[in-house]
Amino acid sequence: MNTTDFDRFFLNDSGAGIQSFQQTILETQHLLSGFYKDNSDAYNGLFPTEIETEINELSLTSSDGEEPLTVLKDVMEKIVRNSIHVSHPTSMGHLHCPPLIPAIAAELIIGALNQSMDSWDQSSTATYLEERLIKWVSNKLILSSSADGTFTSGGTQSNYMGLLLARDFFCDKRWGWNVKVHGLPPESHKLRILCSEDAHFTVKKSAFQLGLGEQAVVTVETDEHKKMNTAKLREEIERLRSGGLVPMCIVATAGTTDFGSIDPIQEVAAIAQNHGLWLHVDAAYGGALLLSKKHFHKLTGIERADSITIDFHKQFYQPISCGAFFVKDRANFKYIAHHADYLNPENDEQDGLVHLVSKSVQTTRRFDALKLFMSLRIVGEKNFASMIDYTLHLANQAAGVMDQNPQIEVCNVNPEINAIVFRYTDAATDSLDELNTYIYKKILHTGTALVAKTKVKDEVFLKFTLLNPRTTIVDIEDILHSITQFAAEYENRGITQ
Repeated sequence: MNTTDFDRFFLNDSGAGIQSFQQTILETQHLLSGFYKDNSDAYNGLFPTEIETEINELSLTSSDGEEPLTVLKDVMEKIVRNSIHVSHPTSMGHLHCPPLIPAIAAELIIGALNQSMDSWDQSSTATYLEERLIKWVSNKLILSSSADGTFTSGGTQSNYMGLLLARDFFCDKRWGWNVKVHGLPPESHKLRILCSEDAHFTVKKSAFQLGLGEQAVVTVETDEHKKMNTAKLREEIERLRSGGLVPMCIVATAGTTDFGSIDPIQEVAAIAQNHGLWLHVDAAYGGALLLSKKHFHKLTGIERADSITIDFHKQFYQPISCGAFFVKDRANFKYIAHHADYLNPENDEQDGLVHLVSKSVQTTRRFDALKLFMSLRIVGEKNFASMIDYTLHLANQAAGVMDQNPQIEVCNVNPEINAIVFRYTDAATDSLDELNTYIYKKILHTGTALVAKTKVKDEVFLKFTLLNPRTTIVDIEDILHSITQFAAEYENRGITQ
């Protein structure tokens, strides 16, 4: 076979490659545009077994290759049609945002270039654009000139990095112990991480991945607004120390997953400083408030954090995955830096080359910064701020409407960001958990909307996460009307225990 026979499979300078690229992309955008033009639901309501059956009917490979249009039609029919459509105004279940069109276009460029962000000679221009965007966000957060950061796959990785640096920094300063060289010190079983009882599960997950175990995580009570109780935080620190244990880090949450609650970061930062503890702020959800003039004050104190998590694939409207991790002092990246002769030799740094792998736990990594760059340029900061502010306004408006409804119990009448936790209560049943689970399933499998189901004090609640600036109060009212109908249906079917 002649090598030119492969031209049509790659984007290259040959006519066959360019023609194949144009044809495939044009057919893809045509089919997607047609789908979004005609699609009227966030989800088509199919049950998991039905979707599994359809996927199992797909051919996974072919002997000699098929026409792109043939495969694309299968993708549209079996995959796209049966997917959750996060751009729909009634998709409000999770922290799963509608992606911006400029960012979708950037995804195409990222895929075509296929750069890896580990070494300069694999990413060149991408290296410097990422560095500039890290600096831009650092300035927005009012971090010092010594701050630095890296793009990540999202909050899980960023929180892991925060606790990794916290552990190694503390072991170095407290015991003069180099974890990178020697592993965990003998006293490591005494190390403790403090966070609120509503902090993200990745705090515990990171703790056991770091060899400290879930036992290292001590949860602090929250107040009636699901914010960390700082009086209880102080008590816990003293209790741990009096028991011979060693607090090393506090994790403050700026936007809890269910309620969007923001811990009192300024107070927590003062406590961390007074006790010589690393402060990590998980702002995966709430970090977008840095673009809002109306709500930025809710992040006051974040500039004092030793490390920060921010997700751009939440309220920055970027396609998954796109997150970032920041440190107050770039020198602390030394705890994860490792030099390989074939990738990022130390003498390259002396020559001024930048290898971003030196401050990441990933090696191969995508050029996700391009998505944020194109979005900021095309959408503009003012429009970003307006979209974010609108969703917070909508959440307050919706919570007010729901609170006036005697059939609905709202946990957070004054939502801090744009999440509302609630349940239907006006029904002749002994099991509100069963009722609200039934409502959740009916909403999903009738294609009415996509909402989330969670638990508050072991009881089932529903949740709206209003990230989409195209969602209106009418959409909310329509869903509430459907909820009332489903509750009546539940009672009429006599589903009680």
